[in-house]
Amino acid sequence: MEPKAKEFLKKVLTTPSPTGFEQPVQDIVREYVKDFADMVATDVMGNVIVGRNVEAPFRVMLTGHCDQIGLTVLHVDADGFLYVTTLGGWDIQNLIGQHVTIWTKNGPVPGVIGRKPIHLLDPEERKVVPKISDIWVDIGAKSKEEALKLVRIGDAITVQMTYSELANQYIASSATDDKSGMWVVMEALRRVDGSKLKCAAYAVSTTQEEVGLRGATTAAHHVNPHVGIAVDVTFASDCPTIDAKKIGEVKLGAGPTIARGPNFNPGVVEQLVTLAEENNLPYQLDATGTPPGTDARAIQMSQDGVATGLVSIPNRYMHSPVEVVSLEDMDAAADLLARFIESLDENSCFTPNSSQH
Repeated sequence: MEPKAKEFLKKVLTTPSPTGFEQPVQDIVREYVKDFADMVATDVMGNVIVGRNVEAPFRVMLTGHCDQIGLTVLHVDADGFLYVTTLGGWDIQNLIGQHVTIWTKNGPVPGVIGRKPIHLLDPEERKVVPKISDIWVDIGAKSKEEALKLVRIGDAITVQMTYSELANQYIASSATDDKSGMWVVMEALRRVDGSKLKCAAYAVSTTQEEVGLRGATTAAHHVNPHVGIAVDVTFASDCPTIDAKKIGEVKLGAGPTIARGPNFNPGVVEQLVTLAEENNLPYQLDATGTPPGTDARAIQMSQDGVATGLVSIPNRYMHSPVEVVSLEDMDAAADLLARFIESLDENSCFTPNSSQH
């Protein structure tokens, strides 16, 4: 991975972008793409839409969502403790004991997530999975009045924003879902050889995926692509307790996955597979029986319909503070999508027919 690209990745992974509050990361995206983009636009949803060769008649759009799951301040009690609700889907047990940051208009406020100590839990309480109302954020305030001088109702909260490098080119962060995918689409657009670019190519850093694919819905309407590929994370099966017979065999470091199923145009799928093999890029196939909860679901049904694909980065410990992905998988995904864009021109057609299966 090139140093500048890796620095971009580190920066977005350590910058907050909880769902609905994505602009700090979008500022970084706009800065990174200005050297290779022909156009950069931001829509009312906060999506950053980056284009090259935008006058060409055939349009392809890549999306990766930049929002991460988080929390928001719901209530402040008389003693100054903050009660919260979720932004996106959390396993509450992953939050207990975490360092967090409340992102306020006056700057970051540190806090920790507290719960009754195990010594004081009665036997029945120990058996029960805690609810979001059973935990709180302690910012050190001594009263409601003091707390409300520091934070406001509705302020967004993230767990501590970290980036760690593990063995075998693996990294761990609280936000690889889906800043790794967002990185891939921007890198893919950058890596396209301009002399081979015969279509209008767009990469979009989408917002609010974690609460209903909202950014991708409006971005697809704006760009109106003929082909759309979402890049997200998918469950890795190569760690304890995960059963490949239930989710499929997906390994870190074995390449990105190419999804097959009702959400995905068969021509797009086969072209991705062919390009991976022709360019000696590792890949894995991933089967889905129903449209998954990714941007691809929204893209496929936009306007008159879009030929849609999904390329995913294998991810361990999804929706936790320690999501693990492979840098090599991300690099391969960016190269694959760059080659895909280069393969398109005004005569490209992905309308299914009887010869595609």
